[in-house]
Amino acid sequence: MEELPVLPKKPIYELVKRIFDVIMSSLALVVLALPMALIALVIVVESPGKPIYAQTRLGKNEKPFTIYKFRSMLMNAEADGLRWAENDDERVTKVGKALRKTRLDELPQLWNILIGDMSFVGPRPERPEFYAVFDTYIIGFRQRMLVKPGLSGLAQVNGGYDLKPEEKIVYDLKYIDSQSVWLDFFCMLKTIGVVFGTKGAH
Repeated sequence: MEELPVLPKKPIYELVKRIFDVIMSSLALVVLALPMALIALVIVVESPGKPIYAQTRLGKNEKPFTIYKFRSMLMNAEADGLRWAENDDERVTKVGKALRKTRLDELPQLWNILIGDMSFVGPRPERPEFYAVFDTYIIGFRQRMLVKPGLSGLAQVNGGYDLKPEEKIVYDLKYIDSQSVWLDFFCMLKTIGVVFGTKGAH
């Protein structure tokens, strides 16, 4: 397996980004504690089972970590094996559809950001099984793991769930090559528009 290239270090940018991640994720977890508890309750009422979905993803430098999301699908969603999420996926619950449209299903990842697995902005983390498949036909797909994965990213604000993996990688590599405080700020502003406008979310 081909090794990942080494990116030029940006110590000041990385420090500023980490400080921002810690402060903002801490504040958000406190402010959103009650709304998140209510979301968890609604999920369980509609579809019995755990409200939080835990899954292994690959992060920076191919390091595995456990990602957390509000469960938006039925408990037996992968009974027939792994499947890439699709538009109008029949496995998604009614509450899950609302959560996905507003991206509220991603809120538990504030914890991932706080402990350093993720950042607010970066390529979305993928499962090891999907990397094994995408590596076979998408050149450079593994390079997404050169940086810390994000809650949102350039690909998410330019299509989100509508983009195919081979389309996402174009935005992800562009982000990796152009990382800056201003680009992160741009992505976060556009994320707010996506959340309230539901553009690119399903």
